[in-house]
Amino acid sequence: MQYYGHRISQTARIFSKSLNGTMAPMGLYSSQWGIILCLHYREALTQVQLSNYLNVEAPTITRTLTRLEEMGWIIRSEGDDKRERYVSLSPQAVERFPEWLEAAKEQEELALRGLDEAELAIFNRVLKKMNDNLQPL
Repeated sequence: MQYYGHRISQTARIFSKSLNGTMAPMGLYSSQWGIILCLHYREALTQVQLSNYLNVEAPTITRTLTRLEEMGWIIRSEGDDKRERYVSLSPQAVERFPEWLEAAKEQEELALRGLDEAELAIFNRVLKKMNDNLQPL
């Protein structure tokens, strides 16, 4: 019997560990990179929106955001509701983003080495179906 969830989890761990090795010298880890990448393409989001998008528990997002803020990579600001906090990239992070993106792309190229376009299309369809199957009704 195949344990697909376990295989996906192991692959994700290997990928994250490898990405951490590449990005740590640049001051980032894979969990932080996920937030920065999301904010780059979606601009300002609330902490709740980030948590939902990344499927990460609120306390974990809060800790990671606090660390990113201390490092100067994000800015948090109040929303319309005092309980709501918006998060956006700092000018320093916007400036460093191309460097981080290049490192992440190189890591992906390494992971995808030897796969052709047809295999990647199937891979993307399968992942999408699995994600859709696991979403709450």
